[in-house]
Amino acid sequence: MRDRPLLLGHRGARAVTTIPENTLPSFQLALRHGCDGFELDVRLAKCGAVICHDAEFHGVRVSAVNDAKSVNLATLDEVLRTFSKQAFLNIEIKVPGLASEVLLAISENPPERGYAVSSFLPEVLTDLNARDESIPLGFIVDDRTHLSHWRDLAVQYVIPQHSLVTPELIREVHEASRILFTWTVNDARRMRLLADWGVDGIISDQTELLVKTLRPHGDN
Repeated sequence: MRDRPLLLGHRGARAVTTIPENTLPSFQLALRHGCDGFELDVRLAKCGAVICHDAEFHGVRVSAVNDAKSVNLATLDEVLRTFSKQAFLNIEIKVPGLASEVLLAISENPPERGYAVSSFLPEVLTDLNARDESIPLGFIVDDRTHLSHWRDLAVQYVIPQHSLVTPELIREVHEASRILFTWTVNDARRMRLLADWGVDGIISDQTELLVKTLRPHGDN
């Protein structure tokens, strides 16, 4: 990793509410703000892998969607085709059953600036690793009781909620040759503290604030 954290938009530039989160325009805006990439949420619909955080989208069950365009959902294929050459991608898998679609999409448009396929669900990560050990995986955790499970998983990225992050945890993760990203950090003071502690990536809704705080001179 570089000597400063990667700056990643959460579901794109989520703080800009005039542009819907988890959409191509929101992802593009995060990059325009100066982020290195973004986090996105992937669910399984009847038509394949679509980008959506919740199980329902405007009252429609995502799992029942036959045509992503008809309900204004982006697909994972679209995101990879559009951004594989220009952004680091943190591809969060929300549900089981997506391994084949995700691996195929990545093989067709491999992200050239780096990526992680991440999940809260250990079974999702185990399935992906069993299918392809070369895929960089990340374990997302928001509960201290589950935090230590990263050691039992074949993951390269440990992605705790920011309140769980301590200098000791960062040291343990780095000593195990893993990478630590944290989310969702929307306060400038916390951004600076985590960067000083040595986290490898910071995920934020506040993409403009994130870049202004940690890259005030626009350096890359």
